This record gives sequence, C-alpha cells and structure tokens, in this order.
Amino acid sequence: PVSSSLYGSRFLAGGLGGSITHQCFYSTTPANKYERKYWCKIAANGVCYTIISSSFTSSQYKGRVALGDVPQNGTFTVTMTGLRSSDSGTYRCGIGSTNEGLYVSLNLTVLADATVSRPTQLIRGELHGSVTVLCPSGDTQSDQKRFWCKVGRSSCTLIASSDGYVGRRHQGRIVIAPRESSGAFKVLINDLKKEDSGLYLCGTRGLRGQDSPQEVVLQVATASALPRRPKFLSGTVGGSLSFQCHHDPKGTYEKKYLCRWKGGSCPVLLDDRGFVLESHRGRIQMSSSEPEHGSYTVLLGQLREDDAGWYWCGASSGHTELTASLKLLIHKGICSSRDPRTTPPVRPTAPSPAAHSTARHRSMAGVMATVPRGTTVGTATHSTTMGSVPKGTTVGTVTHSTTMGSVPKGSTVGTATPGSSATSPGDTFQESSSGEPRLLPVVLPALLLLICITITILTLAKIKLQKQRGK
Repeated sequence: PVSSSLYGSRFLAGGLGGSITHQCFYSTTPANKYERKYWCKIAANGVCYTIISSSFTSSQYKGRVALGDVPQNGTFTVTMTGLRSSDSGTYRCGIGSTNEGLYVSLNLTVLADATVSRPTQLIRGELHGSVTVLCPSGDTQSDQKRFWCKVGRSSCTLIASSDGYVGRRHQGRIVIAPRESSGAFKVLINDLKKEDSGLYLCGTRGLRGQDSPQEVVLQVATASALPRRPKFLSGTVGGSLSFQCHHDPKGTYEKKYLCRWKGGSCPVLLDDRGFVLESHRGRIQMSSSEPEHGSYTVLLGQLREDDAGWYWCGASSGHTELTASLKLLIHKGICSSRDPRTTPPVRPTAPSPAAHSTARHRSMAGVMATVPRGTTVGTATHSTTMGSVPKGTTVGTVTHSTTMGSVPKGSTVGTATPGSSATSPGDTFQESSSGEPRLLPVVLPALLLLICITITILTLAKIKLQKQRGK
C-alpha cells in the first residue's frame, strides 16, 4: 500500500576520500513521520548493522556520517564523508523499530574516479491529476532515444520512449516531449493512479548504451481534492460535439491548448493564441474561456471516423504542463437523413449555464425508430407506429391505431459509450451528438409494450375459456 511506501536510489557511487548523499522518500503518514529512521550496512552473516539512526550513531562512523529528517516533506537524508574502499557494499535506508522494518536496499561502490550521481528528483502529484518531469541535459546527438522506465527489484521496466513505444497501462496518458537544444526533455503524465508511485529513471540511450539517467521518485497522494472527470466522449460521423477542459482557476498560464495524442506524442490542434492546425481549420474552435471557473470549451464538428482516439487538454506555465486526457469514440450514423459532407462548419456559441456540468446529453435532431435486418414483423394495420425490435424477435398482429415504442418528437436520449465497461458510470458520457438514431432507448419501450399486449391477450383468452367451460 502507498501508506507503507519507501523509495530511494538502488545504486550509489562515490570517489575515494569523497562523499555521498542518499535520500529516502516516504509517504507522510503520522506513523512514518514520527517512527525511527535508520541507515545500516549488511555484513557477511546477513545481519544489517546500524551505522546511524534517529537516536544512535556507531562509534566507527562518528564524525563522517549524518542523518537529517524532514517529516513534513517525507524525506530523510544520509550523508557519508571520507569514503574508503571498505565502505563499498549493500546498505538499507529504512523506517521502523528494527532494521528489518520498512526499507530500501542499495549498493554503494567506492572508486578512485567515480562519477558523482545526480540528486534524485522528488515529484509529487494528486490522484487523477498530472505531473511534469524535467529530465536533465544529455548528449544532443540524433541517435539518442529518450526513455522513461520504472525501477523494479532487478530491472527497469520500459514505460515509454521517444520512438513511439508506450506500455499498455499508460496508453493515452503519457508523453515524452520533443528534446530541447540542450538535450533536456519533459515527461508528462496525467490521470495519475496510486500504483504510479515509485522510483523511475529517465534519460537517453544511444548507440553507446544508456547515458547517465536521472532518478525520479514519484509520489501520488492517496487523498485528492481533484474530481475524477469523465474520460470518454461519443460522437457520430458528420455530427459535432463540445466538451470542457479544466485547469486551476488560480493558476497563470502562458498557453491553453488541445492536442491529439498518438504513440507517446501530442501535436497541438489549436490553442488560445489563435493557432489552428491546417487539417482542422473550419471544424474546430475554442469557443469560450472562463478563467475564473478554470475552464475552456472546445467545439469539434464534421466528425470523421479517423477523429476517434485520445486527446489532451493542456495549460502550460513555464516548464510545468497541466494536462488531462479524454478519448473520443466515433460511431457510424444509422438511417441518417443528413449528408455528412453538407454539415456546416463549427461556429462559436455562447456557453450555456449547464456548461459546468460533468455530464450533459444533447440531441441536435429527432429520434427515429428502426427495425434491424432479420426481424420478423406480423401484420400491422394503418397508422401503426412501431419502435425498434431486436434481431430475431417475432411480433404478432397489432390492432388499428396501436402505438408501439414511439418516441416523442424532440426527446433527448443518452447513450452508453461502447468499450467503457471498465469505468464507473460517471466516466462515460456524451456531450452532444449529431442527432442520429439510437437503437436501445427505442427497443425497450417497444418490448415492454409488446409484453403488456401479450399478457392482456392471454388474460382475455383465459377468461373467455373459463366462461365457455362454465356454460
């Protein structure tokens, strides 16, 4: 569990006569804040002998070891000076009344010409929020591949790289930004989860192998004030939709934008400075911005099948990027009365009072009932209105003027988003639709009415039969 998490470097290197500083990062629970912190070295017999703790310092190390604890930041630091060859070995930094409690093991190597390691970065994020990791300058040669991996017991599992690879669990929510002229680059992660907490490496890997990676400890707070916003939008080919992007209303941002996520990169489609990608001109707009409420609205029209995929809302401030991801699902129209090619371009509209709602359903046309292929329908007399009937259903004779499953003109019908069964109901919603017919809401009333008619007919037949027997 995150409340029992402890992170720190797995490898340290120091030069003879030099010094090393090791940081251990822990979650700031009351138990962790006030518990004993320790630094011990494992001997040949497997016992970890204490070098220094919150209340003790070994006589062999006095004068050249120090431990500092900052409970409010969840960090304690161990510094060793005057390094000797005999200091090489396996150590533990940990929390607990004994040296077998919560700990992280690491290997220290003391060499005559050891390269000093970079200090470990500590990045904190909120549940469902986003973080920006700045990876330091490296070799600027073009053969270098940028990477982000998570440190495990014996290896570092690759999560994303600049060649387009993204692990399954991070699809749609991680970007490795383009490298700057200095060689530095950013890793952006959003929709943070508890299991994202851990020790990571980011850096470059070229023809010569891995070059001086940066260690990063990511801690995701278990409690968060950030709401879990819907991640899925549903639209229909030829239709249009609108959605809101959110940011901190107290923040100051240089640019707000929408980008299209694919393969670990996210090219910008439009921003609040007036930029619109050529391929999207005439069908995408940032219709309104409400900084006091921390939101801006994006309209996307003339929807195409290839518009389906992941999008990011973003707001940048210096090196920090606040991002949130959403996935757009596009459906083909059913019995469409409108040619998608004639759909007018998106025009700005004033935001409605319901703009701050997390789930809105709007229909831009009436709902039409349809009968799927293969449905067997009995005789229906003049003026009969029939709703959708599932494939394979047999419907008997319907009397004059009977209405089955009809939907009043102008009714608004919400739809469940396909492929979102792993999300909570609040995660699946439709901001707006093209007004194409929706099958399920019409099928249910028709089935219910059909059942009621069948029960009525059977009841009348039973009464008639009983009367005949009585006579």
